[in-house]
Amino acid sequence: MLRGPFLDRTWMGQNPDYETSDIVMLGLPFDGTVSYRSGSRFAPEQIRLASWGLEEYSPRFDKHLEYVNFHDAGDLEFPLGNTYKTLDVIRQNVEDIYADGKRVFGIGGEHLVSLPEIEAVSKFHNNLAVIHFDAHTDLREEYLGEAMSHSAVIRHVSKIVGPQNIKQIGIRSGMKEEFEFMKKYNTLVTEYSGLDELKDKKIFVTVDLDVLDPSVMCGTGTPEAGGMQFNELMGWFEYLKNFDIVGADVVELAPDYDASGVSTAVATKVIRELLMVM
Repeated sequence: MLRGPFLDRTWMGQNPDYETSDIVMLGLPFDGTVSYRSGSRFAPEQIRLASWGLEEYSPRFDKHLEYVNFHDAGDLEFPLGNTYKTLDVIRQNVEDIYADGKRVFGIGGEHLVSLPEIEAVSKFHNNLAVIHFDAHTDLREEYLGEAMSHSAVIRHVSKIVGPQNIKQIGIRSGMKEEFEFMKKYNTLVTEYSGLDELKDKKIFVTVDLDVLDPSVMCGTGTPEAGGMQFNELMGWFEYLKNFDIVGADVVELAPDYDASGVSTAVATKVIRELLMVM
């Protein structure tokens, strides 16, 4: 008989029992529509390994992961080269999570994976709003003639929840037309109080890690200078403690662009801290 101990490839601090969990962590290793540097499909696996370098206790939130009660379901398997089938697989699995009375925490992968997650969640919450952290607007109608692109994910989301139910934080790059869209619908938020009109909504939080400055997060597909420092992002998370978060994801880590592993470590801590406010 083997005696071990054996290394655990799931997230540290997870509840190994799906049935008794409140939140389901779902790896979404897809990067089929990236417009610059691919590689975010490798993030979920690397984040799981890096999680064992963190403590299960968050001093900032004075909370331990065991009180989050999340189950790591592992990575979904996707058909290579088939974007639409991939989105269907995500949608179906997230619907199953909510049908079981649980919430999803997605780990991408590129940002397009948020679309089927939000589509699924919207079937269970008709007053859903989205809080979007990102360097980029992601409000294009299409990219190079393709509507299903990570550059268009929030535009698609706006057709599900309504643009009045989207707030965007950290945006510093996009087309003129996209900034006009943000101005028309007042989606861009620069102060915490700008989120207050969503307090009576069910909230899905989506974090594109390039919201952080490349000095903090160089391991991402589309780094954009002028971004947040880590503690600035944590300030927003602290404010979100007062909101009803029914789902979340963290996307766009591309670990191989940062050989030091620092970007992966940062991404992992972002995930731990966001779990603490759910």
